[in-house]
Amino acid sequence: MRHVCPTRGGEGEPLLSNTEVCRIVELASRLMFPGFFTESYRGQSVMRAVMTLECHELHELLSRQIAAGLCFDRDNCESSVEEIHKRANTDADAFIESLPELRRVLDTDIDATYLGDPAAVSTHEIIACYPGFRATISYRIAHRLQLLEVPIVPRMITELAHSSTGIDIHPGASIGKSFVIDHGTGVVIGATAIIGDNVKIYQGVTLGAKSFVTDDSNNPVKGIPRHPIIGNNVVIYSNSTILGRITIGDDAVIGGNLWVTRDVAPGEKLIQARADNFRSTR
Repeated sequence: MRHVCPTRGGEGEPLLSNTEVCRIVELASRLMFPGFFTESYRGQSVMRAVMTLECHELHELLSRQIAAGLCFDRDNCESSVEEIHKRANTDADAFIESLPELRRVLDTDIDATYLGDPAAVSTHEIIACYPGFRATISYRIAHRLQLLEVPIVPRMITELAHSSTGIDIHPGASIGKSFVIDHGTGVVIGATAIIGDNVKIYQGVTLGAKSFVTDDSNNPVKGIPRHPIIGNNVVIYSNSTILGRITIGDDAVIGGNLWVTRDVAPGEKLIQARADNFRSTR
């Protein structure tokens, strides 16, 4: 049910729209990577004009959806619709101004993916084809909006990416440069996870919470750090589950199909025991 602030009565408030949020991601991606994420040919002579128009469209959609998110949020009940639209315009400006920096960070993700995947024939292939990179673009867009304290819209962005790629990254997670998700299906990264630079994660990896602190009504207390901290230059192989506010040190390697609930020292390598070390029960 849509929340309507009693002090405003809901009159004139914009509505959240998955269609518009999806278009925001598409436009931001096009502006950061001209020539990609479009289905029509555009010659260089018209590219600048088209990008200018798309930038204006992005600002309009962002302003409307940020305002809708603010109206939806109880913390803004005392704000007038006019105040909310003013803040939404400011946040939209700040986001668009951050696109060059977002592009620079995404370039490190592309390079790390290309260098680490022998099947990749070009960086262009990664931009056009790799679901891990698609999910990373959506995450970085959403995280930038999260840093601007925009409610709801960042989560809508990452959930749209989740539905199309099978990769679930909460916009509140903090992820460094040169981040790689290889294959990607089934990856889950929780809201308070912290990931350093040059980290590679394979399919099926979960960075989750081990347990929850509860209140007097036995409901989970929100906002408490509860997900892992992953250092720099870490590799986590497929289907491993890392739970709780533990630290995986720099240069560590987590093998596949492991359940990790303790700190891992820098440079440590966790792997499953060899099958011949187990005695058959048959």
